[in-house]
Amino acid sequence: MRVLGDLRSLAVHAGFRKLFAVRLVSQAGDGMFQIGLATLFFFSPQNMATASGVAAAFAVLLLPFTVVGPFAGPLLDRWRRRQVLLLGNALRVVLTLVLATLMVTVGVGPPVYVLALVTLGVNRFLLAALSAGLPRVVPREQLLLANTLTPTLGAVSAVAGAVLGFVIGWLVPAGPVKDGVVLAVAAAVLAVAAALALRLGRDELGPDQRPGPAGLWHDVRTTAADMVLGARYLIARRTPGLALGVMAAHRFLYGLNFIALLLMSRNLFADPADTSAGLAVFATLTGLSFLGNGLAIVLTPLAHERVRPSVWVTVCLGVAAVSQALLVTSSALGVVVAAAVLMGLGVQGAKIAVDTIVQRDTDDAFRGRAFALYDVLYNAAFVGAAALAAVALPDTGWSPGVFAVLTGVYVVVALAYRAGTVRVGDEPVATVRR
Repeated sequence: MRVLGDLRSLAVHAGFRKLFAVRLVSQAGDGMFQIGLATLFFFSPQNMATASGVAAAFAVLLLPFTVVGPFAGPLLDRWRRRQVLLLGNALRVVLTLVLATLMVTVGVGPPVYVLALVTLGVNRFLLAALSAGLPRVVPREQLLLANTLTPTLGAVSAVAGAVLGFVIGWLVPAGPVKDGVVLAVAAAVLAVAAALALRLGRDELGPDQRPGPAGLWHDVRTTAADMVLGARYLIARRTPGLALGVMAAHRFLYGLNFIALLLMSRNLFADPADTSAGLAVFATLTGLSFLGNGLAIVLTPLAHERVRPSVWVTVCLGVAAVSQALLVTSSALGVVVAAAVLMGLGVQGAKIAVDTIVQRDTDDAFRGRAFALYDVLYNAAFVGAAALAAVALPDTGWSPGVFAVLTGVYVVVALAYRAGTVRVGDEPVATVRR
């Protein structure tokens, strides 16, 4: 298989093998953790299955990361990224064990929600560190290939972890111990991820230059200026700025589609009172969408041999537009499945290309800030999509009018991005490094 061959070509680099192992195990543990949150927030009997309720839950989960996210980049450009992976996973072990204890002894309450938000915030920080460190362990000419495989296989690992968590929860008798057991196993997996990070050299993931020990508060005080400088750099560089812009638009549109899919799973394809059936439908549709992710793994390297990454982004936006056009025609399960697969291809294919453009055209001194901005835009776009979904989507999730608008917007975004890259010759503009 081509995927195995590509993975073998990357695995000749010892640093890649070590970083990839950290990603797989870390995201598997995160998948186990998040399946518990999905059940709690969206598929528990006490939660309302309305568009506004689902949108509010997403806003609560993601808005704090949008606010905190900017601090990740400057710190990733100042701290050893290996240490971030080590200590971040170790911190998640502690937080997850505390959560498990609270759920067994006290039950779900405000402390559980707060700790869950903090744990997810640490995970976002770790994903940014994994992306910022990747160019340090593979040659430049293999960067697109690495971006094709690692995020997607990491997502597959997260799904595998979620499935394992679901099976564990299904086997354990109902009661407070049930959620605690799943979280305890997730903590053990995260502990393995922390241990695997020790295999990497302390300075192997960079950054090359780090300021002297001025203290955390000094780093926090300089964050605003650093982020402004990073944003100006990316805009002046043009190609990474355009890529981040199109990613944010894509994420916003995908967010509306994702919330619609969740509502359809619970309220259209299952009895709203039967939350287990709704969760099973949603898990099935989400799993099928990974077929599209798999197609992206296969097709993106082939496309790279023929077209630039920016052209592939445009093609993927077109594929996403087709997926939304299908949903205009019918709410039949077969149509929704086909649309989910196409959206999986469009989302993952575009993400691989955007990651590559940002990494390729951003200096290492700014790469941490670039991916912190990436993370902020990623979450802010989904929060915006949640706010719009609350007023635009019916509780069943299916609206031909909404999907028709999404189709048209995808086409406009694709054309605008293509025009922008053609205008700059699809080449980054030289900037003064600071």
